[in-house]
Formats: sequence, structure tokens, C-alpha cells
Amino acid sequence: MYKGKTVSVVMSTYNEKESIRRCIDKFFLTQLVDEVIVVNNNAVDGTTEEVQKTNAVLLYQSKQGYGHGFQMALESATGDFLVMCEPDGTFTPSDVEKLLAYTDFMEVVQGSRTSSTHILNGANMGLFLKYGNFFVAKFAQWIFPEAASTLTDCGCTFRLISRDAYRRISSYFRCGGSAFGMELTLLCLRCRIRMCEIPLRYGARIGESTLTGSFWITLFLGVNMIMMILLHRLLEFGNPLAKGSRA
Repeated sequence: MYKGKTVSVVMSTYNEKESIRRCIDKFFLTQLVDEVIVVNNNAVDGTTEEVQKTNAVLLYQSKQGYGHGFQMALESATGDFLVMCEPDGTFTPSDVEKLLAYTDFMEVVQGSRTSSTHILNGANMGLFLKYGNFFVAKFAQWIFPEAASTLTDCGCTFRLISRDAYRRISSYFRCGGSAFGMELTLLCLRCRIRMCEIPLRYGARIGESTLTGSFWITLFLGVNMIMMILLHRLLEFGNPLAKGSRA
């Protein structure tokens, strides 16, 4: 709990058997987190047993995809603040306090991994990933200047959204794949939800990634995000979600 409000951490897991138990336990050790929701998205054998050794709530989503898993987790969470995080060991659970510190005046707090001082030894953040994420984020910022949000990292999966902000955008989710985080950001921009970015620590992944380990898959995801940004800009002309929203 944080300042009288409950905090839920939500995760979707596929290939994080070796890291997920430690990640869950570390979130509870902060004494800020009231519940952890884990969605097993066709995860590798042994993942369920690791989660069952913790106090997390375990759910199952057979429809494959990062977005499908996180949408189920977000819908199932009960907290006033919803914290999204991948359980692969790259993020530091205690950084949840940094996200919560901005909730007095922000509805969405996103992490950024573009600060060199916050990239730890062994982190998979080479020049291609770092500047690719930066370029796509800046493109979204340029396309939506009226949203007045500074973006530097389109791919950071450690972020916080208030329950009120989530309710305002949840019915518009369409992406069930790896670009779900980008869709969430774009919907926040279109709704003029108060949003900021803060630098978070980013370290080495435990185990192999099925996404960032491949140059071509990462490139395809980046192109997909750019197309998604353009699509949302076009949709904005015909359906401005900010109508009636708070600035």
C-alpha cells in the first residue's frame, strides 16, 4: 500500500521460469505491493510450480501474446495503482517506489532505459536497441505534440497506470502482441492522460529472450510500432479520445 492506496503488480510470463519466483518475492519485500497477478501465457514447463511457491495469484491465458497476457492480468488486478513489469530479472522491483513517487500528480509513470547511468552490467541494451527505442518514442512524441509528454523509450515494460486511467483506455485495446505497451502509451496520449517518464535501472536478463535476442524480430517490432503510431494519428482525426478528458 502507498499513501492509503493499494498497489497491484501484473506480469505475463512465457520464458521466465528461472527468474519469476525471485522477482515476485522481491516485489512483496518492498512492503508497498498488495498483490501480484501472474498470467501464465503458455509458459515453459516448471513456471507454474515456481509461481505457486509465492503469494502471487496465478491465472492462465491460452491465447498467445504479450498483450493478451497483460490484458488479462490488468483486468484481474484490484489495486488503485497497476504496475506492469516483466519477470525476467532485467528490472529492479524496489524501483516500484520511484514510480509511485510521481502518482500525486501523474496518472501514468513509464520507465525509461535510455540513461547510460542506469544500464547495469550485462544488460541487453546495445546501440541498435537503445537508439531504436529512442527514435520510435520521439516519433510518437512528434506525432502527438498536443499531448505534451516527453518520451524517450518505447520499449520499457516497467510502468505504472492508475486504475482511473486504465478504465479510460481499456475498451480501446486491440493489440494482443508485443506492441501492446506502445498501444497503451498511444491511447494515453490520445486521451491526454497525465504521463511522465523516469529513468529506471535495467540489468541482465535471466535466460534467453525470444524477442530482443533477434535483430530481425526487433526490427520488425519497431516498424510495427511506427505503423501503429501513424494509425492512431489517423484515428485521432475521426475519433478524438481526448474529448471530455482531463488535460
